[in-house]
Amino acid sequence: MENPCNDSNGDLAESCEKTLTRRERRRAETRERIIRAALRLFSERGVTATTIEDITNAADVGKGTFFNYFPSKEQIIADICHTQMGTIREFVARTVQSTQPMNQVLYELAVIKTQEFARSPALVHNILAPTLAGEATRQQMAEDLTRDRHVLAELMAARQMRGELRNDLTPLELAHQFQRAFFGTTVLWSLEPLKPLPECLKEMSTVLWSGMRAQITNRQKELPGRK
Repeated sequence: MENPCNDSNGDLAESCEKTLTRRERRRAETRERIIRAALRLFSERGVTATTIEDITNAADVGKGTFFNYFPSKEQIIADICHTQMGTIREFVARTVQSTQPMNQVLYELAVIKTQEFARSPALVHNILAPTLAGEATRQQMAEDLTRDRHVLAELMAARQMRGELRNDLTPLELAHQFQRAFFGTTVLWSLEPLKPLPECLKEMSTVLWSGMRAQITNRQKELPGRK
């Protein structure tokens, strides 16, 4: 049977386009509902103790619908990480040549990387524990961190060229230091959440920036044009 959406009639084509948009919107809303339900349960019970049936009941969807979006509950976490990677790439592309101060860039980058987990300290270690417990998930996490590090290195390299960052470390080494500081801050906050995570990340980025920025020597300060 011929697809009416292939008809050259403009009104019909517009109607089909709106229908497709509504369908895509519904799919996105359903996917988001599943993710939100899963994250809430992971925070409350942990990943291992949460079943797919728990997630589908909380999201008010059938199991078949769940598997249309995710092959397993662990894939929800992997998909969040992949989505986050795309967001980080977009952020780096915007800030590579921007005039935004690097200390602010470091802070915003840290906030972006934790936006899914900052609501609940329990969510961080409930997800981290099973991830580190399995060989396959550990390997996947290591690969994700390596890809993330190379993306961040693009930003570090550009800011080194502009003289903002110290040049005795490679861009990859600077990116690695950011990962260490960010990861450590997030894990420690999850274990002892004395203040909101963004406040901890602000403090971390301020201290990190003091160690990453290019140092101006006394001789450079005396050069014409420098104050």
